[in-house]
Amino acid sequence: MILTAMEKAEILVEALPYIKEFYGKKVVIKYGGAAMADRVLKNKVMQDIVLMKFVGMHPIVVHGGGPEINNMLRRLGLKVAFENGLRVTDRETMGVVEMVLGGKVNKEIVAGINACGGKAIGISGKDGGLIEARPVDDTGKMGFAGEVHRINPEVVESIIENGYIPVIAPIGTDHKQESYNINADTAAAAIAVAIKADKLVLLTDVPGLLENPEDSESLISVLRVSEVDNYLERGVIAGGMVPKIKCCVESVTGGVGRTHIIDGRIPHSILLEIFTDEGIGTMVVDE
Repeated sequence: MILTAMEKAEILVEALPYIKEFYGKKVVIKYGGAAMADRVLKNKVMQDIVLMKFVGMHPIVVHGGGPEINNMLRRLGLKVAFENGLRVTDRETMGVVEMVLGGKVNKEIVAGINACGGKAIGISGKDGGLIEARPVDDTGKMGFAGEVHRINPEVVESIIENGYIPVIAPIGTDHKQESYNINADTAAAAIAVAIKADKLVLLTDVPGLLENPEDSESLISVLRVSEVDNYLERGVIAGGMVPKIKCCVESVTGGVGRTHIIDGRIPHSILLEIFTDEGIGTMVVDE
């Protein structure tokens, strides 16, 4: 479909109130899933992020990279294991995680943003003491699978103040300088709270929270924190959606304005959520 000049003008006019509202505001984007694996979708996400920066917003990217890690582990003959959705991370696996996330994936995203006309700097949670971590399991069963203990937002704020887009690999360290692999959703939520972000956007491979998982038309557009327990009891929030909703709840109750779970398989999904009246996905609000 080819848009006329007038239709393009109408689109820009519709976006204007949102550009004005979020000018100078921080938006944390958790990037992963199909939007990372598909070359075309990946380029669309990079374009969205760069456009956000040029209209005066401050995007902060926190990325995953599970499939890339799995591929490398298999190539090296190492075991791929998960427990309750978290990667069992022994010392060898942690080395691979750090190499893939902090090296390959992080720098590919930085290069993609730069190629679209933006300026990005890639870091991990180890840089500047950004993420202080601790093990998720004291028994040692999960190895170096970690959770966020404390966030030092100074390094992120310094990057933003100098006109760059931070791209963050979710790897943290403890007081013994041990490295930990942290779930990207969890890291994004903690960073959003620490930097007092106005929005947290989680890119997923589903339309959002569905009343009926078999019916894509049953999307719950707005989810209030007060409704979460009821949806959990009814099994509406289940499986992989549980940790995502938990991250959203922690973010909005921690001071983040609003959080969004959106379908990263849709081209320009970030722009559709932020800059249009309709929006897409599920918005979680503290009401």
